[in-house]
Amino acid sequence: MRRARDAYQYQPIPRVATEDALEHENERMAEELSGKITTLKHMSIEIGNEVRYQDKILRGMDDDVDRSSGFLGKTMGRVLKLGKGNHNYYIFYLFLFSIFVFFLLYIILKFR
Repeated sequence: MRRARDAYQYQPIPRVATEDALEHENERMAEELSGKITTLKHMSIEIGNEVRYQDKILRGMDDDVDRSSGFLGKTMGRVLKLGKGNHNYYIFYLFLFSIFVFFLLYIILKFR
């Protein structure tokens, strides 16, 4: 505050900047920027390729899930139709057969 009252003004040391130095600095910075832009371009191309590849995989999985859900729906419909019928002994035979198969596998794996 005292300096402002005394009319003291800060005078920076003048820098001698030639046009060549500034031009050289601008060219260097432009080359750096060009390199960064090239890197970003390659990265964006690779990201685009990866996105297309993963989209293809996801579409394939979606188709597989749709097919399997349709197949499962049809199978469940058949099982429910079988359960609603008067032939409940089929379910009983299926249950006994599955117990027999699991018991047989247990014995085979235990004495292996």
